[in-house]
Amino acid sequence: MTDTENQILNTLLELEDAVNRMSTANPKPNLVPLFGKLDELAGSLPPETDPELRHFLQRKSYQKARLLLQGMGAENRRGSCGR
Repeated sequence: MTDTENQILNTLLELEDAVNRMSTANPKPNLVPLFGKLDELAGSLPPETDPELRHFLQRKSYQKARLLLQGMGAENRRGSCGR
């Protein structure tokens, strides 16, 4: 896993944690910076990056991207786009 992919995975885990705390957190976590960071990191991926990872990040399929980066891509269900 590249450094950028590792940063993406860490950000995805941070986002997932923040979303899970939403119902009880006061004040609510601000997710906008995490979305911005993911967009920035996705934009800096080199051309040879796994096309499936690029697809998931472009489509904001963050759970699928996380599973792929954690080596559990086989657990991903096919989406309406066929991936």
